[in-house]
Amino acid sequence: APMVLGVEVLWPGDARGNGLLRRVSYRLPLGRRGSALELVSEVEPARGYSYTMISREPGNDQTGRVRLEPLPDGGTRLHFEERYQLVKAPWRWLEGPIYRFINRENERSMRALSDWLGAHPEYRADLADGGPRSDLSSSSRSS
Repeated sequence: APMVLGVEVLWPGDARGNGLLRRVSYRLPLGRRGSALELVSEVEPARGYSYTMISREPGNDQTGRVRLEPLPDGGTRLHFEERYQLVKAPWRWLEGPIYRFINRENERSMRALSDWLGAHPEYRADLADGGPRSDLSSSSRSS
């Protein structure tokens, strides 16, 4: 992912990955760096998961969901949704530019993943056995 600079697993969670806790370091606008703890939940093995990215600042958490959907023609549709709310100054004042930056970087990440899935139909043949085809469905929203 273009924004992600590193991921450190702090706790592996259960056998399915629920409760996995990791520290994610990421790029911010203007060359800044940020980090947050990410808690993984609602894991559906090889299909998707939800996460809560816990910010250092209370109230600035993000939530998201990544899901792969098998299509009738054998392709795979990628779903991605992320929500966040910036409540503390100065971030709240910069919410528009930050939102645009995050949305642009998320879009790049999801397109790269969609392209990879299309080029690798062998990945989870039960989800993509019809050949290299994938659709992209993504959204980032400010709440």
